[in-house]
Amino acid sequence: MVKNLAVMTSGGDSPGMNAAVRAVVRRALDRGIGVYGIYYGYEGLFQGSDRIRRLNWQDVDNVIQHGGTFLGTARSEHFKTVEGRRRAVENILDLGIEALVVIGGDGSLMGAHVLSTEWPEHVESVVAAHPGQYPPACEIPMLQVVGLPGSIDNDLSGTDMAIGVDSALNHIVRAIDDLSSTAASHQRTFVIETMGRNCGYLALAGTLATGASWMLIPEEGLELRWHQRMVETIDKAGKMGRPHRMVLVAEGARRPDGLVIESNEVRKILAERLGAEVRLTVLGHVQRGGPPTAFDRILSTRLGVAAVDLLLDEPDVIHRHMVGIRTNRVVATPLIEVVEKSREVHREIENGNFKKAVELRGKSFQSMLDLVNTLTGIGPGQESGEQGKVVIMTGGADSPGMNAALSIAARYLFNQGVQVIGSRDEFYGMIHGDFIDLDWNELIGWVGHPSSNIGTARSFVNEEDFGRIAENIRKSNIKGILAIGGWGTYLHIQRLMEKRDSFPEFNIPIMLIPATIDNNLPCTDFCIGSDTALNNIVEAVDKIRHTAGATRRAFIVETMGKECGFLAFMGALATGAEKAYLPEKGMSLAELNKDVVELRDGFECGKRMVIYMHNENASRHYTTDFLRRLLEEESKDEFEVRSVVLGHVQRGGFPTAFDRIIACRLAAEAARTLLRSMKDISSEVLVFGLSEGAIKSCPLSEAMEKMDCLHERPKVQWFLDLYPMAHSLAKSGPL
Repeated sequence: MVKNLAVMTSGGDSPGMNAAVRAVVRRALDRGIGVYGIYYGYEGLFQGSDRIRRLNWQDVDNVIQHGGTFLGTARSEHFKTVEGRRRAVENILDLGIEALVVIGGDGSLMGAHVLSTEWPEHVESVVAAHPGQYPPACEIPMLQVVGLPGSIDNDLSGTDMAIGVDSALNHIVRAIDDLSSTAASHQRTFVIETMGRNCGYLALAGTLATGASWMLIPEEGLELRWHQRMVETIDKAGKMGRPHRMVLVAEGARRPDGLVIESNEVRKILAERLGAEVRLTVLGHVQRGGPPTAFDRILSTRLGVAAVDLLLDEPDVIHRHMVGIRTNRVVATPLIEVVEKSREVHREIENGNFKKAVELRGKSFQSMLDLVNTLTGIGPGQESGEQGKVVIMTGGADSPGMNAALSIAARYLFNQGVQVIGSRDEFYGMIHGDFIDLDWNELIGWVGHPSSNIGTARSFVNEEDFGRIAENIRKSNIKGILAIGGWGTYLHIQRLMEKRDSFPEFNIPIMLIPATIDNNLPCTDFCIGSDTALNNIVEAVDKIRHTAGATRRAFIVETMGKECGFLAFMGALATGAEKAYLPEKGMSLAELNKDVVELRDGFECGKRMVIYMHNENASRHYTTDFLRRLLEEESKDEFEVRSVVLGHVQRGGFPTAFDRIIACRLAAEAARTLLRSMKDISSEVLVFGLSEGAIKSCPLSEAMEKMDCLHERPKVQWFLDLYPMAHSLAKSGPL
């Protein structure tokens, strides 16, 4: 049984490392394990002394929102030598450390694996060199090692996402959004260089999330005259009326001869052949900076907790594993397998086996690459009246990312010669025949726009309205519907299905795409807009922390979500809030009494601020205002209490990279399926979602069976499995 463990960050820093360290420290202390922090990576492990220090609960009390790593990181030439690693082993033995949690990239994880495999021989040498100072070598347990993937490059096997990737990707997306406005003003082309070493994930995902015109990544083999194809595509985009052109170049992209493509070389080619002004922007280390996104904070927390649990729940196993996230589930993979597979991708790229390299990156990478290649190659096709029209609607409350889904679906259908129209304000447009002609060139720029440019509404459809809808479907020759929205939209489509016997016009294929910040729809782990809303909550709470640093205050932050606690709970997890009040868990007077006692104890233990997240419908009677007044009464002037209702700020702003990407993936698959259904003269009604890491669909009737319709949320919600973990990290200290 491990009694002491140490945690370290190594290699390049990445946003979210602090959250991972916090999770490791608090989970270990909560389970009765001593924790040491190793400062400056393997160099600190080599030097020992004050570079390895005990960490307590308060040491990680206010780090979750900070970028970088408070433990520091550094390269270590000493640790690369046998003598250096032996010195590190001596330092480990002196402190009684039995397990090591290493957060970093493939080099850092390989260092941990080497140290673990050499452990027995180093222990024997150290014990022999210091007689009587240590127990016999045979009595010293094997060093346990668990790695966490920390690298913005996202080049590690064994995990779908590494710590820091989402934050870096959002920096890229925001930079391109900013550049787009100036590029459009001057009709310019921009070449943008992203990080990634030998992995093109950031450039690939950035291209999909921003609608960039072209990309160059290491995993994709280029034709001998690759530059001609690039120039032709970008020139075509300009002639079609596109106001700006963006080309993303991953720093490890290669020419057909294997040499690295310089970004400035791409700029010169475009400038000379297009006869236009082309600017180069190298984003550089800004991609590593700033506070981590909500996704990275939650990912880091889940992995940090899982690392400790792996060590303690399987005491008889010699651990040399990396803990990662795959299909939204935490998994452990042998370190040597992670490192070897990650380096195998690089070897395949070096050898020109690009198909194999893409295959090794995984299905998600491959599906994004296929989608990007499809989207960068499409244009408005010749419309064929024989196919009829497709109407797209966005319904319910507006949700960031709706425009991305609308843009991709419409352009995909246009490319196949299908005429696409928009129904203004969801079913109001269908009822009154108020349709919008969608324009290809305008659609390109919609990917990053907030809300929905064709309008949303919480429609109410009366019985007499169905006849009008049927008449407008017939008049407009509509042969398919693609609906993007929340629970209200799902219910309206269900009613439409029920009227098919009375109105044969409704016997057309209908595709539903989940878009609501509440994240309360079935058959999907995430709905379009929920990530943006969650980041809005996180940014607001971070600002609240700044205001409360000098005084003892308790904040009650009210979030949206209706009867689903996703935003309140995940917001609490991402901000380090002490508690989340959820509709799924309910509230009781006994619980509130306990919370008041813990609140007082927390301030007596040195806390300067406490944050409670409160879902708007957590309780009919114990409202946000009631909680504020209760805590004020019980404070006895020992601390202040404030309440904050975030309101519609949660659904505002530009969609995050995550929301744009899932919107694009869902929309493309829905449009592809709709085309097939129209050709087959099918009348299927399908719901799409992101589940287990893949885009899947199921009949609407099946989706409805998975809903708790009374509370308007799925019967099974995956995030509630994280509730015990969150509770253990949010205490004032170990009991």
